[in-house]
Amino acid sequence: MNIAVQSAQLGSVDADAIVVNLFQGTSEPAGATGAVDQALSGAISRLIATGDFTGKPNQTAVLYPSPDQQLKAPRVIVVGLGKRDDFTLDKVRQASAAAARRARDLGIKRLATIVHGAGTGSIDPSRAAQAVAEGTVLGLYRFDELKSRSTSAGGADEEDSTKKEIEQLIVVELEQAKLAEIEEGVKRGRHLAESQNFARTLVTRPGNLLPPVALAEETQKMADQVGLQFEALDSNQMERLGMGALLGVAAGSDQPARFIILEHNPPGSEGQQPVVLCGKGITFDTGGISLKPGEGMWQMKDDMGGGAAVIGALRSLALLGAPQRTVGLIPAVENMPSGKAIRPGDVLRAMDGQTIEIISTDAEGRLVLADALAYGQRYEPRAMLDVATLTGGVVTALGHGAAGVMANDPDVVERLKRAADATGERVWELPLWDDEYKRAIRSDIADMKNSVGRAASAIGGGMLLKQFAKQVPWAHVDIAGMAWTETDSPYKPKGATGYGVRLLAEYAAGYAG
Repeated sequence: MNIAVQSAQLGSVDADAIVVNLFQGTSEPAGATGAVDQALSGAISRLIATGDFTGKPNQTAVLYPSPDQQLKAPRVIVVGLGKRDDFTLDKVRQASAAAARRARDLGIKRLATIVHGAGTGSIDPSRAAQAVAEGTVLGLYRFDELKSRSTSAGGADEEDSTKKEIEQLIVVELEQAKLAEIEEGVKRGRHLAESQNFARTLVTRPGNLLPPVALAEETQKMADQVGLQFEALDSNQMERLGMGALLGVAAGSDQPARFIILEHNPPGSEGQQPVVLCGKGITFDTGGISLKPGEGMWQMKDDMGGGAAVIGALRSLALLGAPQRTVGLIPAVENMPSGKAIRPGDVLRAMDGQTIEIISTDAEGRLVLADALAYGQRYEPRAMLDVATLTGGVVTALGHGAAGVMANDPDVVERLKRAADATGERVWELPLWDDEYKRAIRSDIADMKNSVGRAASAIGGGMLLKQFAKQVPWAHVDIAGMAWTETDSPYKPKGATGYGVRLLAEYAAGYAG
């Protein structure tokens, strides 16, 4: 989809539909919506007066101007912003997505919109424009690369609906003084949202089509396109480095493991300490010998959601030309049961020499990330983050509303919280106190064990990873409840969410000041 910024009166724009908005409780439309209402001879006001449109969040209505009403577009889409006191950047994303999806359903090709929130919403124009672009691009995402149009199980109606795509979004602003800010915001929002959609696609692809080697190949193609430095270590190279924890997980699979390294080294960053982002890349997780229940196992292709988030974040940082040097490390393996697989009771030695007793082979994510964090130490990083669909325990604690964060440094947590406020990707801190929780990972025969059982299971995973972060400012982000959704909301269609791409990009870029 092409996105353009145009300085004009909204009603004069040549498009198949224009989008305006209303806050909940508004009785008299103002601003651009008021101007369009006037051109419609009060049609929006009458819609409000009848009670058919209240302005509640993401509500939409479509009006059809008559030829004599001085609007170029044949349709007007009105979208609700909710209560003015509750208005946020995320409401802009939601409203933009709701309007775009309604437009697509109508078969619209060219859609023009005002910048929601940049007027009476009192949001910075650049941030508001970014949110409009993000909401539109994210809301229109769908994964259909594996569907045959001629044999779709949904029949002719579904076949036709998949052909409907918006080809151009025109972001309209009358005030010339705001244009540069809006253009910059649209550019930023588009790159971030398209990178999140890239991550969504990686997560959605089945395990047979995206094993570790294929994930590395897709990442290399992307890196070449956007200017990232790429390297992928094979099993022999990992063995020479002593990555026994990662290779222990990989041992049960016939699919070769890869350790993917991405570097964003912008001009002038040669002397910078990098921010290192580690993403769990389990391309399919059966649980290994500690086999998962069969019900729902199909979804375990999403166990590389953390790795996909890191890949997407690096993509966006490169496209945006972010000045902060950033490194992405993605240990990509498949966790399978076989005669070669690790067993409960085995002991693995990680790259830094620490030993881990295996209690459950289904607690494998922390094993591959242990070696990633150990490898990350060589960069002498300013900060490290690991991102993973690590535990069901964090879903028990937080549901699907936020990712759990555990850290050894309060500054890292505060930076993550600020990034989450900006992107709408919520995080919530969980404790990681040594005197309370370190004893839970003690092993009688090794330096630590990889599972603490049901109680505080999410914290147990974070505590193990803390041992590999050592003195580097670090946080662990458990996204198990956020990587996939079974519900459909405006900019989060059912399926892979790509959660973390914008969060990590915002977080890493923040170190540049």
